[in-house]
Amino acid sequence: MDTVTLGVTTHPTGDWITQQARNPLLQLGDRAHPFRFLNRDRDAKLPQAFDTVFAGNGTQVLKATPQAPKMNAFAERWTRTARAECTDRMLIFGERHLRTVLDQYATHYNTTRAHRSLDLHTPGDDPTAIPFPAGRIRRRKILGGLLNEYHRAS
Repeated sequence: MDTVTLGVTTHPTGDWITQQARNPLLQLGDRAHPFRFLNRDRDAKLPQAFDTVFAGNGTQVLKATPQAPKMNAFAERWTRTARAECTDRMLIFGERHLRTVLDQYATHYNTTRAHRSLDLHTPGDDPTAIPFPAGRIRRRKILGGLLNEYHRAS
């Protein structure tokens, strides 16, 4: 799974947001083609240029229906999960620290965290594999022990 770094700012502008849309597409290069849809809200900070960036990649931009907050549920759910499991339990010392924490958490979330929608499997699990009884288990601390990942010891 690719890791894409996004920017953080306290005062986003339309130009800044448009550049943030370009960054992941540039970082992913040819691997960005599988993205068919982008769901977004109708925030006034998102200019037409934002949509144009994704349209140039062949991605269809779907705007949320006005006054339908449940349409943005996936993004809101990730934000709520990241806050509840990570940032609400830490003292963030600045932008650089926030970037580091969110990058590590996003990697954990997208690779080794169990998801209910996947029947408590991780995104990297092979759904056809039958797990053998585990011998020794090794714990790996993430974010100083705030999160833990467990793997079979080799």
